[in-house]
Amino acid sequence: MQLKSLMAGVSLVTGTLVALSGTMAQAAPVRYAAETSLTGTAPSAAAGAIYVSPTGTDGAAGTQSAPTTLTSAIGRVAAGGTIYLRGGTYRYASTVTVPQTSNGTSAARTTLSAYPGETPVLDFSAQSESPSNRGLQLFGSYWHVYGISVQHAGDNGIYVGGSNSVIERTVTAYNRDTGLQLGRIASTTPSSQWPAGNLILSAESHDNADSDGEDADGFAAKLTTGAGNVFRYAVSHNNIDDGWDLYTKKDTGPIGPVTIEDSLSYDNGTLSDGTVNSNGDRNGYKLGGDDIAVNHVVRRSIAFHNGKHGFTYNSNPGSMAVSNNLSIDNAQRNYSWDAGTSVFRSNTSCRFSVSGSNDKTIGNADSTNQFWKGTNGSRCASYAGALRWSFASDGRLVVTLGGRQVTL
Repeated sequence: MQLKSLMAGVSLVTGTLVALSGTMAQAAPVRYAAETSLTGTAPSAAAGAIYVSPTGTDGAAGTQSAPTTLTSAIGRVAAGGTIYLRGGTYRYASTVTVPQTSNGTSAARTTLSAYPGETPVLDFSAQSESPSNRGLQLFGSYWHVYGISVQHAGDNGIYVGGSNSVIERTVTAYNRDTGLQLGRIASTTPSSQWPAGNLILSAESHDNADSDGEDADGFAAKLTTGAGNVFRYAVSHNNIDDGWDLYTKKDTGPIGPVTIEDSLSYDNGTLSDGTVNSNGDRNGYKLGGDDIAVNHVVRRSIAFHNGKHGFTYNSNPGSMAVSNNLSIDNAQRNYSWDAGTSVFRSNTSCRFSVSGSNDKTIGNADSTNQFWKGTNGSRCASYAGALRWSFASDGRLVVTLGGRQVTL
């Protein structure tokens, strides 16, 4: 499994403890090193699967002994079929697209999966930074994408325009816009066809950065997304802008409510190499925009040491359900709601090494919450120390603080 660590109060930098003090902008850079690689259990071997490898050819049969290319396999796979990517690095200069006409079914999703025990990496380093240079575009619906990494794309690493798909155990890193984003397929796509019902599961997104420093988030379901999209057991860290971005604007109107649950957002606004861009918003979870009301659900999730707010309504005046979350040592507010009718229950806010500001939670907040108003509440005693996280073999996100497992 993948294991990463961050100290509340100190950072672990290749074995050296470095003190942190003041705001995020004043803190020493925090670096991470994977102690072991993540290996999960891929979907079971499927009869009639199409096999792909970095050395495959378009005309090959697509068998284990004669693998084909990814683009060829996408064109051949039947609804409900399986494509296996063998391990290794696949180098592309152009976007790889699953077209809108390629769909699985509700009973049998089409699968694009890492071969069991191997790690395929789609590398788009040959692309220049441009909105037209995405990595993998998933425009089809009812797909299951499992166990692949997408890196160095000129725009989004993975862009989901279809509906009812599962994106699981993916890693999107070093892309030049948001690592994994949901949005409409084209400017002419009606709102009734915006991506809906997708599940982002046990995914990691990190070190995504655009040259302007204000667009590249870890995950985004913004501007043009339908209802029922869910992020579960997802981890976003060290992106130049926000960990999550659910931005809306008046030109396109409200998006469908999004659920974020059992997830982690930390150290966004600062890349792993210490790079900071003042243009970035640098929030853990940014939940709105342009005073448009959308009733998102955010529960059992953690914001840790982000460069601005931990959780912020970002001018979303809706009635969001915000419950059982934990926010620690974010540079400004751990929770920031200046308007709206959101309902807050059993949330916890703690400060150990970053002074920040008092939380502000306009809405319905009762005594089950322990917000920061100058002192830590009683629950904070359980949340001091090093932040560590990993994915369990079944994909659940496991987070510990000071060696104690966090249960929210």
